[in-house]
Amino acid sequence: MKTTNSNSAMAIKSVAASRLVVSPLSAALAWLIIASPTAAFAQKSWKPDRPVEIIVGTDPGSGFDRTARLLQKIWQATHLVEQPVTVVNKAGGFGAIGWAYMNQRGKSGNMVAIMSPLLLTNKITGNMDLSYRDVTPLALLEDEEIAFAVYAGSMIKTGKDFIAKLQHDPAAITIGVSGIGGQNHVALALVAQAAGGIELAKLKVISFAGSGDVTTAVIGGHVEGTASPASTVAPQVQAGRMRAIGISSEHRIGGALADVPTWREQGVDAVFANWRGIIGPKGVTPEQIQYWDDLFAKTMETQEWKEEIQRSQLTSHYLPSRESGTFLAAENAKLTDIMNKLGLSKEASVPQAAR
Repeated sequence: MKTTNSNSAMAIKSVAASRLVVSPLSAALAWLIIASPTAAFAQKSWKPDRPVEIIVGTDPGSGFDRTARLLQKIWQATHLVEQPVTVVNKAGGFGAIGWAYMNQRGKSGNMVAIMSPLLLTNKITGNMDLSYRDVTPLALLEDEEIAFAVYAGSMIKTGKDFIAKLQHDPAAITIGVSGIGGQNHVALALVAQAAGGIELAKLKVISFAGSGDVTTAVIGGHVEGTASPASTVAPQVQAGRMRAIGISSEHRIGGALADVPTWREQGVDAVFANWRGIIGPKGVTPEQIQYWDDLFAKTMETQEWKEEIQRSQLTSHYLPSRESGTFLAAENAKLTDIMNKLGLSKEASVPQAAR
C-alpha cells in the first residue's frame, strides 16, 4: 500500500510539473501580451468615412491653394484616399476664417487645413484668438524660400551692400513686402536682426496687397528692394528686371537663382521660409493622426509631389504630426520675439503700465 501511495504521489507531482512546463515561444508571447498589448492585437485603425475637405484660407490661385489642389490631385489619381477630396476656399482674416471654419466643423476627422506662419503671427499680433495650441498639427510639407532683390538699376550689388546701407541708416532703403507682419516682412526683420546694428522699428517697409504688386513696384522703381517668394523673383531676374542679392534658406536653390548666395554665406546667420503644412481641428484622435501620418509619408514619395516641388522652386520639408508640433512651438517663440522687436505684437502694443 505504501508503495502504491508513493507511486501515486509521484505520478501526481509529475502531472503537476508537466502542466507548469512552458515552452520558450509561449513564454515570449505571454510577455509580449503583457508588456505591449498592441504587439499581440491589431491596433484599431481609422480612415475617412465621408468626403475629405482641404480648407484653404485664401482665394483660388494662391500658393496655399496650389498646394491643396496638388494634394487633391495626387490623392485622387493614386487612390491614396478612398473618399472624394475637395478643396474649400474660405478667404479672409489672413487665414483666420478658414482655420475657425475647420475647427468648428471638422470634428469627424475628415477636414484638414493648410497652415503657414500666419497661424502663429495672427495670434501674436492679436488679429485672431485661435492659436496653434487650439488645433492639431498633422504635417509640415514644404518651404517656399524667400529671395531678397533690388531693381536692376540699383547701386546695391550684393547682400553685403544691402546690409551696410541699412546699418548706416535703417530707413535708407525702401523695401516692399506683401503685408506688414507677414512672412516676407518677418524674413527681412530676421536678416536685419542677425546682421546687427540695425534698429528694426526704423526699417522703411511699404506694404502691398500681394507679391505681384510688390514686383510691379520694384520694377518701376517705386521701392528699391523686396523680400518676396523666390518663385516670384526668379522670372524677373531672368528677364534682367531685378537683381537677387540673398536667399534666407539653409542652402542655395536651383533654377534662375542658383548663383544667389544664402545669407549665411554672406555672414548673416538668418534662415526663414514661408513654410506650409497641414493642421486638423482640436481633438483629433491618435488613430486619426496615424492615418494622416501614413498618408502624408506616402504622398511625399509620389513622383507628382517631387516634380511640383522642383518646378515651383520649393524645398521639401516633411515632418509628421509629433515633430510638426515641436516645430510650431519653436517657431512661435522665434516669431513672438521678432514681432515684439518690430512693435507689432499685441503685447508690444499694450503700454507697460497696463500690463
